[in-house]
Amino acid sequence: MKIALGTDHAGFAFKERVKAFLPTLGHEVVDFGTHDEESCDYPDFVIPAAAAVARGECARAIVFGGSGNGEAIAANKIRGVRCGLCWTVEAARLNRAHNDGNVLSIGGRLVPEADLLDIVRIWLATPFDGGRHAARIAKLADLGTPADAGLAALFPAR
Repeated sequence: MKIALGTDHAGFAFKERVKAFLPTLGHEVVDFGTHDEESCDYPDFVIPAAAAVARGECARAIVFGGSGNGEAIAANKIRGVRCGLCWTVEAARLNRAHNDGNVLSIGGRLVPEADLLDIVRIWLATPFDGGRHAARIAKLADLGTPADAGLAALFPAR
C-alpha cells in the first residue's frame, strides 16, 4: 500500500520513525515533509498528504503534529478524507472499523512513543466493518473541498 506522510516540526521525530517502519510491513512511503525540526506550518505538509489520498495517488496517509488536532482538522477539509485523531490502539481500530478512516492523525506530544508503532500497525491492519457504518460514511462523501481545487498553488511541494 502507498502511504503518504505529512507533519510539522512537532511531529517530525514520529514521522521519521513511522517512515522507517512502514517498509518493514511492505508499504511504500510518500513523504510530503517537513524534513527537519525547524518551526513550520502544518497545513503546508498535511494538506498535500491528505489530497494525495483524495486523488487516489496514495491509499492512506498518516499525519503528525504536536497534538494532532490541527492536522486532523486540516486533513478533514479535503473531500473524501476521513481523518481520525488517534491516541490509543483502540481509537485507531475504531477509526478504521467504524469510520473507514483513510488518514490517521497522531500527536507527537501526547502519544507515548512506546505506543506509536502499535497504533500505526493496528490502523493499517483493521478492515472497515461496513454494514450500518457504510450509510453514515456515505453522508460525508460530498462534503469538503475537492483535492484538485487549486491546492497545489496554495501548498506547493517543498
